[in-house]
Amino acid sequence: MFDRDREWEALTHFATTAQPNATLGVVSGRRRQGKTFLLEALCAETGGFFFSAEESTEAESLRHLSAVYGAFIGSAAPISFTDWRQAIDALLALAGDREIPVIIDEFPYLVRSSPSLPSVLQAALSPRRAERLASRARMLLCGSAMSFMGALLSGSAPLRGRAGLELVVHTLDYRLAAEFWGITDPALAVKVNAIVGGTPAYRREFVADDVPASPTDFDQWVLRTVLNPASPLFREARYLLSEEPGLRDIGLYHSVLAAVASGKCTSGGIATYVGRKTSDITHPLSVLQDSGLLRRDADAFRANRSVYRIAEPLITFYEAIMRPDWRAWEHGRDSAGRWQELQHRFHGNVIGPHFEEICRTWALDYAPPGSLGGRVSRVASGVVNDAERRTTHEVDLAAFGTSNDGGETLLAIGEAKWNDIMGLGHLDRLRRIRMLLANTRRFDTSETRLVCFSGAGFNEALQAEAAANDDIVLVKLNDLYPPADLQGFRS
Repeated sequence: MFDRDREWEALTHFATTAQPNATLGVVSGRRRQGKTFLLEALCAETGGFFFSAEESTEAESLRHLSAVYGAFIGSAAPISFTDWRQAIDALLALAGDREIPVIIDEFPYLVRSSPSLPSVLQAALSPRRAERLASRARMLLCGSAMSFMGALLSGSAPLRGRAGLELVVHTLDYRLAAEFWGITDPALAVKVNAIVGGTPAYRREFVADDVPASPTDFDQWVLRTVLNPASPLFREARYLLSEEPGLRDIGLYHSVLAAVASGKCTSGGIATYVGRKTSDITHPLSVLQDSGLLRRDADAFRANRSVYRIAEPLITFYEAIMRPDWRAWEHGRDSAGRWQELQHRFHGNVIGPHFEEICRTWALDYAPPGSLGGRVSRVASGVVNDAERRTTHEVDLAAFGTSNDGGETLLAIGEAKWNDIMGLGHLDRLRRIRMLLANTRRFDTSETRLVCFSGAGFNEALQAEAAANDDIVLVKLNDLYPPADLQGFRS
């Protein structure tokens, strides 16, 4: 198990709380993050019960559960549950004398054929119900349909207020992903992460531990994995979308994601791209957010503006590189040549925005104490209006902290360039933006630092200016991926 200590601790604590009666927990997360692995390991350690649901009718699901239940208790006679009420009570009875986890994996499959199941569980776990009081079961419901699992305990849902654990298993962040893949070259780590993100299964099950041997092997690695029609990774982005139960018009959802991947990140820009009214895409945007495939980020400087970003790098790669030429990729027609022709799109639409996201993550989670002028409480991007020059300036990074009086302070603003050697022109632009923000009187910018992130480095003039001014911070790839954090893969 790799870097799941927090999740493992939460699960083991839930399974061994010494509560005198049955408790309920919910485990969710996008597919292939290791949820089932964790839960199976929990059962192996505690002697718990594990049932993995399948897409089937209610009657077949009950037969399957009956067989697994009978094998677990060692029954010589066949077990046959006639309805979910009987089945849930039998599961509660498994833990009459000791606390054990009782796990139902792929719970959304069961609810699809048995919509009343959450209500059955609500009734079974009523606070004063005798069967619950007599049981020490630690019931865990697990699923990958994020929109469904997110709504399971929210609003007026039947199970709201019933759960003692709500655990989301997230993807690995960019540093952990580099360590998991065993990549020690920072530039190569960014490129690989921009395609496969932090999903553990993509290394193990999908490419069978095929890792780029060196930076020069990257293009060949892309061709033999994600752009290889025989590789499971080739169609994965399409499956991620089709697996979500709330998506009906798949074509519309792909168009929305394609708009974001092409740089149309506002609701108006997305609507124009897909040829719909802004009001017509409100629902698709909400569904994609609930599914964990799209993220809505508030503008750092404009309260009424927000931007949308794709949360799964593989989908960005698919929409920007693969989907426009899908048939040609599928038939393997000159894949190497086509990949080289699309390098500009790969750098502009895939790596560039992903590098900006990595820089924001670094500022929030990894920046050395004091490097940005204080403790960072939130990070965002935004747009600043320049009325005098009749233009606007995009700010890749705005880092905020908390002042002594409890208010919010602007610690730093930054620009991120993946493929450009940055110079004084970039610094002058940041200084201009800082002045414009000062003129709004919304922010005290007297100590706001100017941060340049570059994947290609900085020219001598900018380095000299940074050496002479404490308010200028230069962040290189080696700062984003310090060698101490890149000791190779640990199992």
